[in-house]
Amino acid sequence: MILPKVRDPRFVTIRRGGTLTDADHHLLALWAASCAEHVLPLFESAQPGDLRPRHAIEAARAWSRGEMTMMDARAAGGHAMGAARPLTGAARFAAYAAGQAGAVAHVAAHELGAAAYAIKAVRAAAPQGEREAAGRRECQWQRAQLTGPIREAVLDDQRLRNDICWSVFDC
Repeated sequence: MILPKVRDPRFVTIRRGGTLTDADHHLLALWAASCAEHVLPLFESAQPGDLRPRHAIEAARAWSRGEMTMMDARAAGGHAMGAARPLTGAARFAAYAAGQAGAVAHVAAHELGAAAYAIKAVRAAAPQGEREAAGRRECQWQRAQLTGPIREAVLDDQRLRNDICWSVFDC
């Protein structure tokens, strides 16, 4: 999806030869979950009976607390993406954001996918002529949620991958 061809070692766990600590990996999952949850109402208003995106967000948080395996969190993310596929617009992007948040447990670089899809959801939900401004506000909100240990890495990741993330991080 919107992953780089060459993986940034800051988003690869130490066990796999990168520099990402478990603590920072958990913070990335929590941030991604917050980004996805912020737009979840855009999905739930369209599909109130479908809990898959909400479960993916909860799975990302449970994994970060050590209460769920990586495989289960990743599976929850996949189910949320399944909820997105038949939809269009804001609801689809919100479900994809949740799916990406669940996938952070497997590949930390999905953190930017959760954020990017959340911005796309907000843009799609905004009235014509207000979409860019709504996206910038969402991007700024997301950045305000970043905690110290991961802030600089995520901001740099946004700069480096902005082009493959639909340029949503121009805020």
